[in-house]
Amino acid sequence: MTTHINEVSFAVDEHIWGHRLYDEQLPHLTVLEFLTVLQSNLASPLNVPPGEKVVYQPQHQIRLRSLLFNNPYVEVVRSRLISDEAKWDAWTDLFRVNATEMGDLSLDHLKSAFLCFDDFARAIELLRSTAFELQSNKRWSSKFVFPFGPDALYEDLRFDSKDNASNDRRFFARSGELLYLMLSRATNGQELGRQLVQRLFNPATPLNMLVKAVQGETQRAPRERGVGYLPYLQNTRFDRLCDDWLAILARDIPVYDALDHIITITGLNMLLYFLECGKTTVSDVSPVEILCEVIARQRTRVRALSCDSYQFNQSLSLRAIKSFIEHVRTTPGWASALNSDDPNGECLRIIQERFQWPQHGQDDDVDVNDMNGEDLIVRLTEKAEKRHEQHLGKIHNTWARAVGLGSRRLSRRLRYAPNDRLLKALVVTVVEQRMEFGEFLAEIHRRYGLVFGHAEGAHYIHENLVDQEALMDNAAYLETRLYGLGLVRRLSDSCAFVENPFSRTGES
Repeated sequence: MTTHINEVSFAVDEHIWGHRLYDEQLPHLTVLEFLTVLQSNLASPLNVPPGEKVVYQPQHQIRLRSLLFNNPYVEVVRSRLISDEAKWDAWTDLFRVNATEMGDLSLDHLKSAFLCFDDFARAIELLRSTAFELQSNKRWSSKFVFPFGPDALYEDLRFDSKDNASNDRRFFARSGELLYLMLSRATNGQELGRQLVQRLFNPATPLNMLVKAVQGETQRAPRERGVGYLPYLQNTRFDRLCDDWLAILARDIPVYDALDHIITITGLNMLLYFLECGKTTVSDVSPVEILCEVIARQRTRVRALSCDSYQFNQSLSLRAIKSFIEHVRTTPGWASALNSDDPNGECLRIIQERFQWPQHGQDDDVDVNDMNGEDLIVRLTEKAEKRHEQHLGKIHNTWARAVGLGSRRLSRRLRYAPNDRLLKALVVTVVEQRMEFGEFLAEIHRRYGLVFGHAEGAHYIHENLVDQEALMDNAAYLETRLYGLGLVRRLSDSCAFVENPFSRTGES
């Protein structure tokens, strides 16, 4: 077990999913954190020899984010009918009122980088417009510009009352570090690493050079740090995720546009990783299934089943927590402990070794040394479930909605109803040139467990949960939806092909 597990009061979630997935770190923030890790490992991207630890030294880029997100004065000064020099002076005085003392007071580079103040103001306007969550109420140090290149990457920061900066684990909570480990452990990880370095880390691209002009000298974290903990050396989901990235990068699409599809498909795959780990932990060998409704005007049986599918998957992680802890009862060591001369002490020793709990024999001022084994399991389960519900237990709800999979539209209950963004990402990822519609349904079911039609949902029909016609109608609604998005070509009433508009060959 790594030292990262020792950062928490006990380890249950961490053994199942790693340290850590976090509900407030949405997929786009996960990819941004991943890129900050990759940036420190460009010499050997996504190549981690066995036994070696991944370390990275993220950038802070305080000037850049302060100028973009803590600078409401640039437009006001730009509109004034005064000389260029007067604009620079007026803006500088206003900006420094709220600026930190962590490097964003050094502004001399701006006059040499821009011909005039209006050019500088237009640059700020352009870069600011590309930011993620621009209209959110997040603090300025937790807003992120689009990753145009190496100079546009930085970690989440918070500032104290004395303007001292520290990395914040709220929005960069280590999910991106886990993503780096996942992709580095994929079969084709090194090939992906080479492509990402070539496509995303060219400092000479025009937009990265614009970011560099605003930022000036690079600002880095004072020291390197290690990444989180991932409990699996290999996993089929890691390979699927990596191959999906490679597929998107192979399309005839600018890399900046490809990133949007990458973020969506990453969120979907990591959500499936979360569900699959839960299923494995509760010894459910059936694959994860996500029964999707294509929203229609009338309420259908598919909608009700999709709600049930959603709730079943929502409950998986909490069931996994309980199962993982209670599994200790089945181990040979536990049986030996119960039959020992000191059963309470031996059971406590096993609990401490397996779950790193309790610390120093105390738990919330309660002495656990006299608890029997059963009471220890019950108490730890209660604590683990309570902690799990605070953040990791919200992953399914939060991430499903973030990737466009979960929806409440026309319903009080959450269910799976993919939006256009997710459907486009699926087509770009799965379809190389063209694919018969039925084959497409089968492929997204094989890869992601998505069920739309009667062939993939056959067991629902056999169990009399829905009739075949309802699922056939659902698939027909999907075909119509994709046709409206320009992603389906109909050759006849019974023959339709899903087409990738970004096929590398450009064939139709």
